[in-house]
Amino acid sequence: MKFTRRQAFAIAACMGAALSTGSAMAQAYPSKPITLVVAYPAGGDTDAMARLYAEKLSTRLGQPVIVDNRPGASGTIGSTYVAKAPADGYTLLLAPSTFSIAQLVLKAGSATSYDVLNGFTPIVQTSVQPLFIAASTGAGIKDVKELVTLSKTKPLSYASPGSGSPMHILGEMFNKSAGAKLSHVPYRGVAPAVNDLLGGHVPVTFITWGPVAPHITSGKVAALAVADPQRSSLAPNVPTLAELGYKDVNVGAWQGLFGPKGLPADIVKTLNGQLNDILKMPDVASKMAVFGALPAGGEPARLAQSNAGDLARFGKIIKELDIQAD
Repeated sequence: MKFTRRQAFAIAACMGAALSTGSAMAQAYPSKPITLVVAYPAGGDTDAMARLYAEKLSTRLGQPVIVDNRPGASGTIGSTYVAKAPADGYTLLLAPSTFSIAQLVLKAGSATSYDVLNGFTPIVQTSVQPLFIAASTGAGIKDVKELVTLSKTKPLSYASPGSGSPMHILGEMFNKSAGAKLSHVPYRGVAPAVNDLLGGHVPVTFITWGPVAPHITSGKVAALAVADPQRSSLAPNVPTLAELGYKDVNVGAWQGLFGPKGLPADIVKTLNGQLNDILKMPDVASKMAVFGALPAGGEPARLAQSNAGDLARFGKIIKELDIQAD
């Protein structure tokens, strides 16, 4: 079929317009509201920080970012929901580090349907949260050495925000390393654990900094040690467990943003760049500090490495110490 010169120019113009339109459509993300799933109830650290990031992202992206709480089964219900969502950038997951190990601590027969390593697209690690050993001052425990000694002479217990949590794992690792005999008392969240610590029902807790910081300031709670390799900027006067002689007890928490498997690279780049900028905002860092969190950021590979590292390391510990969720 032959075309006149005028027809040829017309066809070329139409093709160029089509290509231009396609390019514009590819760059249009986001063109509708984004759902940010939190696999835990409203009111916790992850939920609070999700709402902080959502507010900032909404302003920067020009679309609403809506936090959707889908709690249950140690976070696996919400994670499963995101794993099955379309990989279009409109359904995302803000997960704590429990994400890596949740399936490992569930009791036999619990149904999960996602691959923690290959079933998601890492976007950015948003924060790190050091874990502390804290004691009620009413218990009269002045330091870690005294805690270990007392645990061998009389029954002592420790609170955690839940069986199978990083805090539970830290408690059992500490027991093994120190030869301590602290019995575990799991709670359904941080708030009831702190309430019972203050009420004298449990003398010790393994916890993030934010929930106990006001009570440390008031003198009702004492921070005995931090389980990070270095002292935390949140509490620089608190020694590390390594300094105290427990060099193999190093457990921290983190949070990260994931999308479903197969999330397009350009969307990952957009979200990663936006969150990195948000995490550098002074007001964001100060609000995160209230929850005992420090901004992380970086490339998606950092989150992927944290996830894979926790799965490998804690998988062995969970099996060895027979740690299970309720």
